[in-house]
Amino acid sequence: MTSQPEQRSPVPRRAVLGTALGGAAAAALPGTAHAEQQPPVAAGARGRPWKLRDTMTADGAWDRFLRGQDLLWSRLPTLWYEGPFLGDGLLGSMIYQEPGAQQIRFTVQHGRVQDHRPEFGSGWGTARLPVGHLTLEPAGTVTAVDWRLSLWNAELTGTVTTTAGTLTLAALIHDEVLAVRATAHGGEEVTWTFHPEEAISPRKIQESPPAGYTANPPWTERTSADGTEQVLQPLTGGGQTATSYRRTGDELLLSVGHSFPSDTAAEADSRRNLRRAVSYGTLRRRHIRWWHAFYRKSFVSFPDQRLQSFHWIQLYKVACASRADGPVMATPGPWLEPTPWPAVWWNLNVQLEYWLIHAFNHPELDALATTLRQNQEQLIANVPAGYRSDSSGIGRSSDMFADREVGRPGTGAETGDLTWALHNVWLSYRHSMDRSLLRDTVYPVLRRAINYYLHFLTPGSDGKLHLPSTLSPEYPVVPPQDTNYDLALIRWGCQTLLESAELLGIDDESKPRWQEVLARLTPYPVDDNGFMIGADTPYAQSHRHYSHMLMVYPLYLVNWDQPENRDLITKSVVRWHALTGAHRGYSYTGAASMYAMTGDGDTAIGYLRKFFDPTTRYPCRANTHYTEAGPVIETPLSASQSLHDMFCQSWGGIVRVFPAVPTAWADLTLHDFRTQGAFLVSAVRKAGTTRFIRIRSLAGEPLKLRHGLTGPLTVLLDDGTPARTHDLGDGTLAIDLPRGREVLVHSGSRPDLVIAPVAVSEPGAAWGLP
Repeated sequence: MTSQPEQRSPVPRRAVLGTALGGAAAAALPGTAHAEQQPPVAAGARGRPWKLRDTMTADGAWDRFLRGQDLLWSRLPTLWYEGPFLGDGLLGSMIYQEPGAQQIRFTVQHGRVQDHRPEFGSGWGTARLPVGHLTLEPAGTVTAVDWRLSLWNAELTGTVTTTAGTLTLAALIHDEVLAVRATAHGGEEVTWTFHPEEAISPRKIQESPPAGYTANPPWTERTSADGTEQVLQPLTGGGQTATSYRRTGDELLLSVGHSFPSDTAAEADSRRNLRRAVSYGTLRRRHIRWWHAFYRKSFVSFPDQRLQSFHWIQLYKVACASRADGPVMATPGPWLEPTPWPAVWWNLNVQLEYWLIHAFNHPELDALATTLRQNQEQLIANVPAGYRSDSSGIGRSSDMFADREVGRPGTGAETGDLTWALHNVWLSYRHSMDRSLLRDTVYPVLRRAINYYLHFLTPGSDGKLHLPSTLSPEYPVVPPQDTNYDLALIRWGCQTLLESAELLGIDDESKPRWQEVLARLTPYPVDDNGFMIGADTPYAQSHRHYSHMLMVYPLYLVNWDQPENRDLITKSVVRWHALTGAHRGYSYTGAASMYAMTGDGDTAIGYLRKFFDPTTRYPCRANTHYTEAGPVIETPLSASQSLHDMFCQSWGGIVRVFPAVPTAWADLTLHDFRTQGAFLVSAVRKAGTTRFIRIRSLAGEPLKLRHGLTGPLTVLLDDGTPARTHDLGDGTLAIDLPRGREVLVHSGSRPDLVIAPVAVSEPGAAWGLP
């Protein structure tokens, strides 16, 4: 075993991963090759004032563009991962054929509905619980459907043709109300039935309940004077779920409430939601106002039709599944189906679920940061009693309140999951530069998470600090000492705490200890194949997780800007994917992002396409969802982050524009793409060349731009005056950009500063069942 060098030096010039990774030379990748010398900034006095011309400002432009990304159905979906899906961050519904019947199922599930018996663990005692489903029961046999899931309006519309006639259908979810309008034509009729489902963990498909577990009581039904039907589900551990629904003419409105510890509040909540909705039309007006404002916060267009559509569907999906004031996403999102994972998984899933929201410029979807902020007392209670004075943690899976005890290092426990989740919150801080997020969540919770590790670090005979036995998530061997998963998180955590203390002006008594750990922590265990799982434990069998390479991605502690580490990165990624058999969808998205870090966009897209290859064991499904032994929402969402990593990166304090664009994508448009440092980047690439980059500073942070341009540069502030710049080498320019100001960077004569969709050069079928 050898050790990875601890000292880093800046890379003198940009390169891409060599042939060992299948990469092309830098010069062959448009948008990634850079001259060794920084192009000079054109001298001169005040330039002409400039302004972007955004063609995506009118409703009509958005309607036309997003219509091209919609999901379509010409035949009735028979499975949940084939059908349309709706949601508002809490209530969720998937639409597909009722199994074994000529009926259409609308699932009714809610992100807050869970059991409240932690003594039976997250798989049973605090699991997400099913609510029920509606069936639309035509008089005839279904012969065809013509459905469109409109992204722009977040609404399902279309027709159902039967042997008796036709049904015209429209459906949406807003403010915790499922609204459906169904109109019968010819000899058809509209019949609705609500089917409550047993309030038991969906994990029952895999195993029997634990010893001592008793079933929740049966539901009861009642009808109020105004015709509202209610299904009331009491829970043994306290609390209640209430489903209220009302049919008026062609319209049906349904709402779900969940309360704990109250045994009755859910009834009032669900009825109140129905009263506020009033009607389909009233609710729809509020609904489309929200969604139309939502989409305008950013824009991206690239020439691969099927991937472009997929990318926009993921933005729609995450907005259906999460809100900052709602529960953190469980592994299936708000669309509960039979699954062994009816909870929040903290060793990879929840992290991947939330990466894409940053670049898409949607911090309002960040329920992960909210969850860790609001449940700090629970995170303390999760560690063994003897460590609660200064430590916090979380086990592999939990409910939405982060209730899951964590094991102790030295026992082979998985201990780093809270620290990894905090990296997401750190990214939220870095993309917003919201000091309160750093002060109130990142710093205090990370301090306690790292303190838990510090209790167990011990010096060895080599003078280095070592970590006793911990588990690299789900790698099936005896847990080793010095697990790379934990060593990477400890390094990142100590570095981040030191940086945060300085930013917050805190003279923390633990600073010397963090500095000591960084100086003395044992190097990452590596061998001839790259990063090992841990000390004396090579990466020797196929594994879906990339936990042993967190220092490469997403932490970037070991990265391509460090020439001495490129061979190590190369060997590690090659070895990871050379051992096949256990890879899953996120194995391909993770590799794509790692190759994007190297600037090798062609290899990155090659790996990403494996996720969409129907011949692989676990491909992306017809409606862009994904399943293994049950629904898992994180993998498609992480595929969008892989695309983001090809378009723009901002790790290490440098904004990298078009760092790994595949050769085939000659044209690409980004607008208000959010990066670390709270910058909004707009950039246009045509015929394989970057035409211009516009950056707006939201926080006044230092801007370092790796631009990919050649020739003399023009760098102008928004009033036309030249910006103050400094050549940092390696194609990187430091630009003085005050808060609230914008800068334009281009080479040659001023291009047309237009934000518009690019032409499709790679046509593809719509998602759904077109």
